Amino acid sequence: MPDVKLPMDGDIYNLRPSKIIALARNYPSHAGEMGSKVPERVVFFLKPPSSLLPPNSEIVLPKVSREVHHEVELALIIGKGGRWISREKAHEHIQGYTILLDITARDLQAEAKRRGMPWAEAKGFDTFAPIGPKIVPASKLDPGDLEIGLKVNGSVRQLGRTSQMVFSVAEIIEYVSRIMTLEEGDIIATGTPEGVGPLKEGDEVEAWIEGIGTLKEKVVGENNH
Repeated sequence: MPDVKLPMDGDIYNLRPSKIIALARNYPSHAGEMGSKVPERVVFFLKPPSSLLPPNSEIVLPKVSREVHHEVELALIIGKGGRWISREKAHEHIQGYTILLDITARDLQAEAKRRGMPWAEAKGFDTFAPIGPKIVPASKLDPGDLEIGLKVNGSVRQLGRTSQMVFSVAEIIEYVSRIMTLEEGDIIATGTPEGVGPLKEGDEVEAWIEGIGTLKEKVVGENNH
């Protein structure tokens, strides 16, 4: 697992998640641009912890994909593990909030969907989960209505608000914890607003969320990494 450490309230937090849980279609606008319906229940998938990438690093475009997309997401870090967590108690289990980029090999994902196959490959390459720039303690940030956005080479690609999410942070924790135990350090990425698009070698990515800051990464080809 990559050694990813983020500042948190004057200390350093070492990210060692047992799993990264990522929501699909949690913003109606993004569901629409992907030609999908807004889900009636939480829909999620897993990304491997090996895909984590610290701030100011390099997103590597794999040779096997010709269309890699950016997706900016509000992410939460689980502080206290548990199962069957109620939405009323969900806030007690959150360590803090940060930004995560759910980088996606869109062509591989589309092909897997056409074939009715899983698409973990499209989400799981090394460097496909940039995270940072810091963790804001849960007690210091209300995730209910924050601006969230992403620029590529200075041009805005994504812009929305966390209030547009179909399922709230508390609802997500309640649902996921019915299925699997959430462990300390686990990461939950809460979905992306519309505007996802391709990355190319040489791009500079800036992702921000109000109250957290800006996550910056560069994009390189696999041959140059």
